[in-house]
Amino acid sequence: MTSSPAHAAPAASARATPVAATRAAPPAATAARPQAPGDGEAAGDGEGKAVGDGEGKAAAGKDADEAKSFTLADSRITESSGLAASRAHPGVYWTHNDSDDGPYLYAVDSRTGKTVATVTMKGVGSPRDVEAISTGPDGSLYVGDIGDNLDGGWSYVWIYKLPEPKQLRDQTVRATQYVVKYSDGARDAEALMVHPKTGRVYIADKKEAGGSLYEGPAKLSATGTNVFKPIATTDLWATDGAFSPDGKWLALRGYFGGRSYAWNDGHPRSKGRLDVPMQGQGESVTYTADGSALMYGSEGTHSSVVAQQLGGRGGGKNGAPSQDGSTAAGPDSGDTPGFEGDYKMGLGALVASLLLLFGLKRIFVRRKD
Repeated sequence: MTSSPAHAAPAASARATPVAATRAAPPAATAARPQAPGDGEAAGDGEGKAVGDGEGKAAAGKDADEAKSFTLADSRITESSGLAASRAHPGVYWTHNDSDDGPYLYAVDSRTGKTVATVTMKGVGSPRDVEAISTGPDGSLYVGDIGDNLDGGWSYVWIYKLPEPKQLRDQTVRATQYVVKYSDGARDAEALMVHPKTGRVYIADKKEAGGSLYEGPAKLSATGTNVFKPIATTDLWATDGAFSPDGKWLALRGYFGGRSYAWNDGHPRSKGRLDVPMQGQGESVTYTADGSALMYGSEGTHSSVVAQQLGGRGGGKNGAPSQDGSTAAGPDSGDTPGFEGDYKMGLGALVASLLLLFGLKRIFVRRKD
């Protein structure tokens, strides 16, 4: 999550054709990356070559649609900061490291946890602090280089857009780079969401009090600056977010909690708390391709991606609140800001840990006496 040296703001003419990446490709993973079945060339510029022994196949069919937790097997993925369910390859999830890793995306088979493809983005220079990834309705991947640990140190951030590869193999794909600014000043953010119906891009900043959800222009421009404007208050230390596949629900997560929002023609309304799993450093969330579950990811080598069904306890699919008024096992609280649940859960966990530590210390001292 550290930031690299500042880049000079690109000129308008340079934004449409960004400088190519200069970093070397990442070392190969220890596990073989099988190529998924399919005909035709992979999306992109065709520079990549198929990699792997060809014996394995990415999860597909009915089994791939069943939401199950899995562990990232690739030791190169040490700071998984974004997660997106593939639209083209059932059971595959895209992820990336958050900083100092280069322009790399990893396709992970949820059935095995193994990386089945590594994509190198071409035309984006050296990414600064990549924090999010999302899929769009046009078959593209959107990557948010939007982190700002200086909390306002960068006057602009970037979004990269590239076609999702048709074949899962190691390859280089040209991406379009978009320059982004906020109408009310620079800020830190880690959550980028693309609406699955309209294709509009949204960003939630990372702020406990006064945090907001920002809306981008109807269509991003590669030759100008894209100004994002606040449309709703979140008050959440948001580390990631995702739209349901039907576009009717928005999930935002933090380290200790999150919120579910009903989405009505660009107007979010808070509908309840999300009980996110306890993770070492919860950084990502995505809906499954069928909308039946939320998948929560965390940083760390061989970190786990935890599946949380949305249909349990009388609930429905696509992130809708269950019949008892909760979302993903969280009680409905109307329009209560998301930060309240996030803060209380985090504070409760901290207090419980301190009490446990204090109690164990007293027991140890008494035994010594």
